[in-house]
Amino acid sequence: MPHLQLAPMEGVVDHQVRDLMTRIGGIDGCVTEFVRVVEQRLPRRVFHRLAPELGNNCLTPAGTPVKLQLLGGQPAPMADNAARAVIAGANAIDLNFGCPAKTVNKSDGGACLLRQPERVYAIIKAVRDAVPNSVPVSAKIRLGFEARDNYLENAHAVADAGASSLVVHARSKADGYRPPAYWECIGEINQQLNIPVIANGEIWSVEDYLRCRERSGCDNVMLGRGLLACPDLALQIKAHLAGTAYTPMGWLEVCALLRHYFDLCRPNYPDKFAGNRIKQWLVYLRRQYSEADQFFELIKRVQQPDILNAHFDAQLSIHPRRAIERSA
Repeated sequence: MPHLQLAPMEGVVDHQVRDLMTRIGGIDGCVTEFVRVVEQRLPRRVFHRLAPELGNNCLTPAGTPVKLQLLGGQPAPMADNAARAVIAGANAIDLNFGCPAKTVNKSDGGACLLRQPERVYAIIKAVRDAVPNSVPVSAKIRLGFEARDNYLENAHAVADAGASSLVVHARSKADGYRPPAYWECIGEINQQLNIPVIANGEIWSVEDYLRCRERSGCDNVMLGRGLLACPDLALQIKAHLAGTAYTPMGWLEVCALLRHYFDLCRPNYPDKFAGNRIKQWLVYLRRQYSEADQFFELIKRVQQPDILNAHFDAQLSIHPRRAIERSA
C-alpha cells in the first residue's frame, strides 16, 4: 500500500484539522504548519502551540504520526532550533523549501532558497548533524523558483545533505498552484535519488493519483487541497488499489465534520469570526460537493454563531448531531 501524507497547508491544516482528517482514515502521516525560525532560540511553548501532538508521542489522537516542520534560511539557527524541538518532544523534523508566499520569500524562507542549492544543502546538513541519528530529517521542495530549471540540483542537495526523504511539489514558485502539475519532473528526480521521493500537487481524485504515479514513478504521495476537497480521498485511493468496495463520504457526513470543526474553532475566535475556518474549508469542498457550494452561498455573510448553528441544523435535519468518525 502507498504511504499517503496530509500536506502542511499554512493557515489551514492546524492540529484540529489533522485530528479530524486522520480520524476519517487512510492518512499515514502529517506535517505541521511551519515554525518560523530566524535568529533566536524558540521556547518550548512555540513548538507545542503549533504541534500539541508533541505531548502524545507525536501522534494525532487517531494514532497518525506527525512531523514538526521548520522554515528558515540560516543553517545555525535552524540546527539549534531543530535540536530544541527534539528536546520538546519532536521525533521527526521536516524542512520547508517550498512555501511560495511572498512575505515568507522576502524574509529569506521557503521557495526562495531554491535559487541557491548550496544553501539548501547547508541547512539540511546542519540540522541533520544537530539532531540524533534516530530522528528522521525530511524536506519539501518545488521544481524551482522563477522557472522549473534546477530541480535536479536541489534534489541532489537534499539527498547529499543526509535527508531521509523528499517531497516534491510539481510546480515552481512562479507557477503557484496553477494547473498543470509537472509530475514527469518528479519522475526524473525519483530516478536519480536513492532516498524515498513523495509526489505532491494537483491530486484531486483516484484518477489523478494513478496518473501521477504513472508519470512520477512514485507510489507515495502528499495530498493537500485534494484531501480538503474530498476528505476521504486517501481511503478511496487505498480501496481502489486493494480492489475493495468503498462508498465515498456523502454530503451529510461531510457537513457533520464541518459542524464538529465549527464547535472546535468557536472558543478560539470572537463571535464575528467564529465561522471563518468552516467557510475557508467550504471553498475547497465546493469542488467536490454541489451541496457545499449551496451551503457556502447560504452562510458566507453570516457572522452570528447561533444563526450558523441553525443553518447546520437545517442541513443535517437530525438531533443530536451525527458522529463524524468513520473506520479506516
